[in-house]
Amino acid sequence: FLFDLRTAAISCTAIPLSLLAATVILESSGATLNTMTLGGLAIAIGEVVDDAVIGVENVIRRLRENRRLATPRPEPRVVLDACLEVRGAVVYATFAVILVFLPIVMLTGIAGRLFAPLGMAYILAVLASLAVALTVTPALSMALLVGRKAQEKDPPVVRWTRGSYEGLLGGIARTPRTVIAAAIIFTIAGCAALPFFGGGFIPELKEGHFIIHMSAVPGTSIDESLRIGARVADTLRQLPSVRSVAQRVGRAEKASDTWGTHYSEFEVDLKPLSGDEAEGAQAEIRKALAGFVGVNFSVKTFLTERIEETLSGYTAAVAVNIFGNDLDMLDQKAQEIARVLGSVPGATEVQVQSPPGLPQLTIRLRKPDLERWGFDAIDVLDLVRAAYQGDIVGQGYQGNQVFNVITILDPASRGSVTKVGDLTLRTPGGAYVRLKQLADIYEAAGRYQVLHQGAQRLQTVTANVAGRDVASFVQDARAAIGAKVQLPSGTYVEFAGAAQAQSQSQRDLILNSLIAGVGIILLLSIVTRNWRNLVLVLINLPFALVGGVLAVFATGGMLSLGSMVGFVTLFGITLRNSIMMISHYEHLVEVEEMTWGLDAAIKGAGDRLVPILMTSLVTALGLLPLAIGMGDPGREIEGPMAVVILGGLLTSMALNLLVLPTLALRYGRFEPSRDELALSSVPINLAYGSDD
Repeated sequence: FLFDLRTAAISCTAIPLSLLAATVILESSGATLNTMTLGGLAIAIGEVVDDAVIGVENVIRRLRENRRLATPRPEPRVVLDACLEVRGAVVYATFAVILVFLPIVMLTGIAGRLFAPLGMAYILAVLASLAVALTVTPALSMALLVGRKAQEKDPPVVRWTRGSYEGLLGGIARTPRTVIAAAIIFTIAGCAALPFFGGGFIPELKEGHFIIHMSAVPGTSIDESLRIGARVADTLRQLPSVRSVAQRVGRAEKASDTWGTHYSEFEVDLKPLSGDEAEGAQAEIRKALAGFVGVNFSVKTFLTERIEETLSGYTAAVAVNIFGNDLDMLDQKAQEIARVLGSVPGATEVQVQSPPGLPQLTIRLRKPDLERWGFDAIDVLDLVRAAYQGDIVGQGYQGNQVFNVITILDPASRGSVTKVGDLTLRTPGGAYVRLKQLADIYEAAGRYQVLHQGAQRLQTVTANVAGRDVASFVQDARAAIGAKVQLPSGTYVEFAGAAQAQSQSQRDLILNSLIAGVGIILLLSIVTRNWRNLVLVLINLPFALVGGVLAVFATGGMLSLGSMVGFVTLFGITLRNSIMMISHYEHLVEVEEMTWGLDAAIKGAGDRLVPILMTSLVTALGLLPLAIGMGDPGREIEGPMAVVILGGLLTSMALNLLVLPTLALRYGRFEPSRDELALSSVPINLAYGSDD
């Protein structure tokens, strides 16, 4: 575009300086160069170049115009004036973009942990770029561009593009109603399509490693779990994509998980596969596990599972919590909800997290017999506990080590259920009676755990989703449960998981954006100085959505949190270009004393053509690697964001180059400042030869 190695070098110098400065600050604050921070720096490349290009391009243009004058001004002064000319607009545009990105930095929870580093890296890079544009770029322009012989005409690319663009804009500006109508139609269509898109918190992560959870009937022994697990492992090893399988049963002695011996986890490592092949491998694994009857399975990647467990407490995308006081009623309603969830299209791996049915031995004391023999119920239960669980009765010492002395029944006596009733107890009077003379002893089905949340009892049903988005699945599940499950008084249902996290993050993003919007409006009111031009900038923002919406539709119609961040980035790019365009129009009228009309509108837009095109192209080139490999492992979050930005750049360019000048010509108000009007109205008398 610039057709000059020196000017290109000045512009490109801003990239390493700005990114290195941002990296130094990130490192000093304890952040790391990871996928998200690198993504933020990649997004910022366009703005980083734009700051330098605006200044350099304006310097080159002013030097070229100065050399055409009959009496040229000193070139150092021309460079200084050219840099000062765009300084205010660059500063305001930079802070406006920072305000746009503040809602991303202010996100809470998992969303904040994921995307706040991206937003912070972007903001730091943009601030560093502003510092470079205000210091290094003018100095390099003064050193490399002053006093050298330069081409008198615009570069060929600029000359051709500007000529074609100004001719096109001249024709469009004469039919403003058509342009405005088309912009309104496209904006309404884009906004109307958003509710029909699917949604999810984060896409499925392609890690090449799966964790499979297997849950059998409560009470299943370790030996039986190992036997079933060996069959499962053999089946999985026969799959062509599986490299290794390992099983864990139960839980460690001091583990925080409360799983019983009926619960197993399998570590399944895949052979090196592409993103699509890994997704196909997950479907193959689920198909292979469908042949095992009587056990439930859940297949997840490691990072996805950790995120989902943080969101809902369970390793599943959707968790339905049933709260109430009656445990039997909770179990009954959990089974009903599990059946309803299983009937919703897309449901897979539906499980009741704490199913009843654990074999247990119940000892129910009979009060009359206790009174007859003079026993206290607490004393009897303590004796039973000591006999079968053990009780510390003293301590022994060996050197400086202390050992507890525990009394407990011998293994032969406590190893048989039929011998529990023969446990001999001594009465206060010295007589001996058996436990079965004091209590009813029988086998029953119990619970291996009772779930609580917020001091309330609950039962939980979890499900994963395959073949559709989580948000629409949850919507259908709510409707199905509300229609088919009757809940008694005091019992209610709450959904948790990825869909709720996405909804909360979207609410936070919208609320924070509204707060940031107030700051943006105040900032724009300073830049535009009248409400008409302020409205011109604001009403153009929704039109930037259209390209992003088309990009989402072309890539499957899924809106993730990364896509939402992409739309926020689009608003920042569009807002920046709009501010620069309106500020340049004001400069043409106030400083260069052009009369506002078609010629001024076309000239101002032509002056901003090269910076807008270069910014858009550089941003697109920076994001292209993320968009091309959006299906590869490691790019599942930033890929959708890059696609939205790339699609939106097209409509953003059309907005700033075609729609905004047309609207500004028809509705904008650009007038000389009052000081200039007053100066032009003061009569000046020149008295040659007088002492005055």
